[in-house]
Amino acid sequence: MFPILKKIERTMIQALMVMMAIVLGLATLDLGWLILKDIVTPPYVIFSVGQLLNIFGFFMLVLIGIELLETIMKTYITQDQPHYEIVISVAIIAIARKVIILDLREVDSLSLIGIASIIIALTAGYFLVKRSRSYDKTE
Repeated sequence: MFPILKKIERTMIQALMVMMAIVLGLATLDLGWLILKDIVTPPYVIFSVGQLLNIFGFFMLVLIGIELLETIMKTYITQDQPHYEIVISVAIIAIARKVIILDLREVDSLSLIGIASIIIALTAGYFLVKRSRSYDKTE
């Protein structure tokens, strides 16, 4: 029974990888279209702050998707890394995207404290995970 479940899991993971690759390809094309559209509309080759934030946010979203695809490949196919380490690294990238596209004029101070707390917690968690892995290798 267990080998059958493993084969089903592997097939589902491969299907997820193909679907994620298709979505990433379409998102990359959409990002290219967005940049091209912003370049050819007046004023030519000049971006407003809103357009730049929109492009950076979309760019970071595509990068997070690529990181998720790599996570699926590393974690579930090759089994090289523990799941929690990759989940923390993807979470750090996601919160970095949030910080990059954040409009400080529209965010209250309590939300900024919350985002800072998340960043500190994720960074500390990642540090501890890396430290424990290096500690395990030395023994």
